[in-house]
Amino acid sequence: MHLKMDLQFFAGEKTEKATPKKRQDERRKGKVAKSQDVNTAILLLFAFMILVTFGPFMKDSMTALYTHTFTEFIHWEVTENTVQHIFTGAAAEAAKMLAPIMLVAIVAVFGSNLLQIGFLFTTEPLKFDLKKIDPIKGAKRIFSIRALVELLKSLFKIVFIGAITFMVIWIYKDEMMMLSFKTAESAMAFFGRVTAIMGIAATIALLFLSVFDYAYQRYDFEKNMRMSKQDIKDEYKNIEGDPLIKSKLKEKQRQMAASRMMSEVPNADVVITNPTHFAVAIKYDEEKAAAPYIVAKGIDEIALKIKEAAKANNVATVENRPLARSLYSAIEIGDVIPEDFFQAVAEILAYVYKLENKV
Repeated sequence: MHLKMDLQFFAGEKTEKATPKKRQDERRKGKVAKSQDVNTAILLLFAFMILVTFGPFMKDSMTALYTHTFTEFIHWEVTENTVQHIFTGAAAEAAKMLAPIMLVAIVAVFGSNLLQIGFLFTTEPLKFDLKKIDPIKGAKRIFSIRALVELLKSLFKIVFIGAITFMVIWIYKDEMMMLSFKTAESAMAFFGRVTAIMGIAATIALLFLSVFDYAYQRYDFEKNMRMSKQDIKDEYKNIEGDPLIKSKLKEKQRQMAASRMMSEVPNADVVITNPTHFAVAIKYDEEKAAAPYIVAKGIDEIALKIKEAAKANNVATVENRPLARSLYSAIEIGDVIPEDFFQAVAEILAYVYKLENKV
């Protein structure tokens, strides 16, 4: 009794790697190994690069907007049309300034996801599920080991990136102390340059950390995807029970069997034909069997292929309608011919051997 319970326990223990079917099913549900830190790091890196590249353009656009506002718009009479015109113009200018950043952000998000999980489109995570708002399961998630790991990761990222940011500020501390002697434009340029350097340095640090986070996410995903031996057996039974899959498996098996059978035809001693509807290939090897045995057989199209293979490999073909039909019906591939057919087959083999000067 105890032994049976132990076997059931080990059968239910998830120690096996996930099968391709389970991986495919989970992928349809949107469950894949992905690190959000990779997405964030790539997004921030591209965003800061765009800010550095298009910074002068954005500065000129904002300066032009402020100049136009305080030199022309300030003299306009406040009416519905003027307010609409001002807001429309300001929105258009803001859109032009933000368009490069938004475009690059979209490309970065799609690119980072494509880099991690490939192309995947599914609406499964968007479906309403009461389990997601279950307070008991929510509490379990909050106080789980994974939540603790995520908390420690967040604290480490804050400390690591904060240290890098502080180092950048420390490097430029002397220049910061001298800002009171600079013009407003020079001070703004300095702060812009330092901010860009801090952003890019912090982003590179986050990108470095995201590599380790991705490795952890993949490990955790594989761990959660593990199956028990019983799970694999149940999945196999479900697959076998599917008529469509079962028919495809049988068709594949038939194709493989036919391929193996055709590869044996060149080794046959003789092919006995009907001549058009039946073909039976016979081989005699006293080291393998005490009597001749069937290496291939077929009707119609398969019979034609057997005869073509025999002709291509110089295997003798002998026409004997009743014998070919009887052998096809009575014997399976690989079986030794029964005693009832010994004399007829022996005569044919003797005839073939004589033609080939084997006797």
